[in-house]
This record gives sequence, C-alpha cells and structure tokens, in this order.
Amino acid sequence: MADALVLAGIHHITAVTARAPENLRFCTRVLGLRLVKKTVNQDDVSAYHLFCADRVGTPGTEVTFFDWPHLPPHQPGHGEIARMALRVGSRQALDWWLAWLDGHGVPGLERGSYAGRDALFFTDFEGQRLALVDDGGVPGGVPWERSPVPPEYQVKGIFAVTLVVRALEPTARVLVDVLGFRLRAEGRGTSRSALFETGSGGPGALVLVEERPDLPRAQLGAGGVHHVAFRVPDDATHRAWREQIAQAGIPVTPQIDRFYFRSLYFREPGGVLYELATDGPGFAVDEDVEHLGEKLSLPPFLEPRRAEIEAHLRPLEPVEAENR
Repeated sequence: MADALVLAGIHHITAVTARAPENLRFCTRVLGLRLVKKTVNQDDVSAYHLFCADRVGTPGTEVTFFDWPHLPPHQPGHGEIARMALRVGSRQALDWWLAWLDGHGVPGLERGSYAGRDALFFTDFEGQRLALVDDGGVPGGVPWERSPVPPEYQVKGIFAVTLVVRALEPTARVLVDVLGFRLRAEGRGTSRSALFETGSGGPGALVLVEERPDLPRAQLGAGGVHHVAFRVPDDATHRAWREQIAQAGIPVTPQIDRFYFRSLYFREPGGVLYELATDGPGFAVDEDVEHLGEKLSLPPFLEPRRAEIEAHLRPLEPVEAENR
C-alpha cells in the first residue's frame, strides 16, 4: 500500500427506504439532521436520492437514502452493512437522546457499547439498524440552527459502520492490503469480529466487521444499507485509488462524475458495496448554503429532463415545509 494513498474516513452511507416522506421526517424531525440535497438516483431517475447531514453537508456527516417503494423489507444476513453508527458528543447527549427517541416511539431502544464506547441502539420505522455513539467530544459537523435537537446534542456525523460477512479474512485483506486500513482490535464472543481504522483513526474512520457464517445471504430491501463511501480529497488521488484497486485484481468502475463529488464503486469479497467519493465540489455548487435541499437539484446532464423527472416523483412537500 503506497503511503501517499490514505482514506480520510467515511464520506457517506447510503440506505434504502420505501417510504420517502416518512423517512425524510424521521431524518430531519427525529434525528435532527438537515436535508442538504434533494436530487435523484442518477442511475434510476425515478427514485429520489435524499442527503441528510450537518448544516453544510460536510463529508463524513452525510446519511443518504434511495427511495425505492417497490422493494420488500430488507432481509438481514451476511454480505451487508448491518448498522450505521452516528456520533454524538457526550454520555449526557446519549441520556438526552434516550428520552427524545422514546418520546417519539422509536423502537428497539437499548443502551450498550459499540467499539468500546457508550452507545444507544435503535431502529427506524422500516427496521433500519442505527446507533448513537459517544465520540468523547471530538470535533464534528456544523450544528444546524433549525434542528429540533439542541446544538449540544446534535448528531455530529458518522461514527462507523458494521459489516457482516461470511468469512472475516477476505474482507480484512482488502481493507488492510488494498485500502490501507489498520487493525485496531479483535473480538471473540459468540462470533469473531475485528475493528479497523483509517486515516487518523477514531470517530468517522472506523469499520467493524463481524463474521457470521451461520446466517443466510442478506437480501437488500427497505430498511437496508446499499453502500458505504470512503473519503478521497481530490480527483488526482481518486484516479490513483482506482488504479491501485484495479491492480489488486478487483473489478472497479470508471470514475463517475456525480456533479457533487466523483465516485467509483467495487464490491469487497464479502459482498459489500464500497464507494470512494471525493470531498468536493460539494452541495453548494448549485445552491446557496442557506437554501440547501429546498428544491429538486439535478446535475447538468439531467437538467433537460427536469419536467419528465419531476412528473414521476412522489411529492415530499408537506414534510419539506416542516423543515424550512
């Protein structure tokens, strides 16, 4: 692994919803995130791609959703991203969140430990598995002044993701030998697990891998996670990463211009889809920061199809109006 190529951490996590209006309400009115970009899945323009994040859409704070109402519920198993863990700043924040989520009828609330830190586990209304983790006060995202969550308790970004795979070693080899992650800790309980970190490590740069050969293959559906994206600083480094992944014998897409960032995709041996995404240009490239997410944004190559695309999208306006 060349020393010059280092992933800074997690860029975003993209999950699947079959109920976009309710999903948006949960992200913004319960989790307190800001809708920073309302766009479409560029590979399936019939579906929204909703980006919720901190006030300005900082890489590493983005939780995004594809809206696929035709999909059945997600079936957990191996070969999946089983949980997204988000950051809060203190144990006191977890206490606040426990009361807040309970007051909103959020299911599955349970205190526990995640990657050695205090955590609160829960699911959303579609069974999406989530955790809030005390990050020890490490600086995070920019608070959103119109969030229903007080600034001191707001979600600060992504803490980690949990992968569940059939066999740990092949996934670990790609993380370490190809992507430059470091093994931070190993666990042996009812199943083997390993915690890996990249960049400077710590919150936002962690991947927890659990080995579960006893489980069936996961079937992606509503309430599941589609992929995790890792941070790359610029286009030149992005191209270098693509070359390195290809040289390792892993099938990888060409660099794709998503307008808000550049992307490339590949599957690791356990079946989980990875993306490498550049930090820029960012979400303010076509909207003022004060008005992020207020209208449907389309990249230039889709703009000529705006009328057609808008005609096939379900309205989100009642939910959006609550967030302005």
